[in-house]
Amino acid sequence: MPVPAPTAADTALCPNCGQPVSASAAFCEACGATLVPTEPAVSEPPAPTEGSAQTRRLGVRQSQVTTCSSCGGTIDADGYCQVCGAKAPSARDHYSETPADWVGGVCDRGVQHSRNEDAMALWAAGDRAVLVVCDGVSTSVDSDAASTAAAQAIRDVLVERLAQLSDPGQAATELAAAFVDAAAAANAAVIAVTSPNSTNAASATLAAAVVLGAEVHFANLGDSRVYFLSAADPVLLSLDDSMAQAFIARGMDRAEAEALPRAHAITKWLGRDATDIVPRTGVHTAAEPGWVVVCSDGLWNYASAPAELAAQLAAAGSESDDPVAVAAKLVEWANAQGGRDNITVALARCPAPAMPTNLESATPWVPEVEEQVENG
Repeated sequence: MPVPAPTAADTALCPNCGQPVSASAAFCEACGATLVPTEPAVSEPPAPTEGSAQTRRLGVRQSQVTTCSSCGGTIDADGYCQVCGAKAPSARDHYSETPADWVGGVCDRGVQHSRNEDAMALWAAGDRAVLVVCDGVSTSVDSDAASTAAAQAIRDVLVERLAQLSDPGQAATELAAAFVDAAAAANAAVIAVTSPNSTNAASATLAAAVVLGAEVHFANLGDSRVYFLSAADPVLLSLDDSMAQAFIARGMDRAEAEALPRAHAITKWLGRDATDIVPRTGVHTAAEPGWVVVCSDGLWNYASAPAELAAQLAAAGSESDDPVAVAAKLVEWANAQGGRDNITVALARCPAPAMPTNLESATPWVPEVEEQVENG
């Protein structure tokens, strides 16, 4: 192996004759004088930082977790198990929501990330539901705070606008406008939790769906996604704002584009430095029963194409059609593939069971597959 040439930091001058000598030499090669080797300067490592107040608040270990996952003992106020001494995970590392028996989701830290920067916010009443998933951009400061603030703001705006919806015939127009307003509210919420001194402003993606009877109204900004998976035609409803999607639009195969080194570089996001916060919107009418899936890239990384994700949904729903149980199985599967990112999966049956329907069945579809798709 070649040895790099010595630099000025590696040499010194002999105090007796003034000739250059190695900083670690015991004797001067020119005059033979005894030298006192100098100790190399050692820089102290920077003290570990705990992030801003928002990060400390969201990631604090003294959380709602009260039972030790290792031994079943009680977690004390200091965040450690009274029995085995293990530190409790943050409640934000893994949580679920189930506002109705046909709507639910799971948000998980994954395997390789040190904290969960995803967030979700769900709501349901009657035959209506709101599903929101936001993915904090890992390279930004306080991305976990950003995603949480954004998800809650979007849900709240959409719930309010649903309450004001009087004419179902105008739902597409009114909800498209509501999504734009929700994104603006989310952007303001993200900025509100961003330190004014931050040189890398907090940012996040958004994906949202409103289930209104047999209709799925959806919006996205960034690369979190909305799918509708049914027996006849599983479909990806949203369109990523990413470098991969830019290459797909030019004709590149999806699998090839999503394998590019910069595939996950997003071109739109929420945050103080965002230049375009208007989401794409659309509406899809279910011709047969299926599942609405709103997820972060921690899931679809391993099953991007609708047919691939449908196969994983089939496996996840083989034992139970409970949305939280199905979502948990999908999260477990993604973690088994490597869990390279945070994973969030929000699900809703569509049409909603509460909706009077003339469709053949409102039972959630679980396709039969001969072979499970392997990814990762």
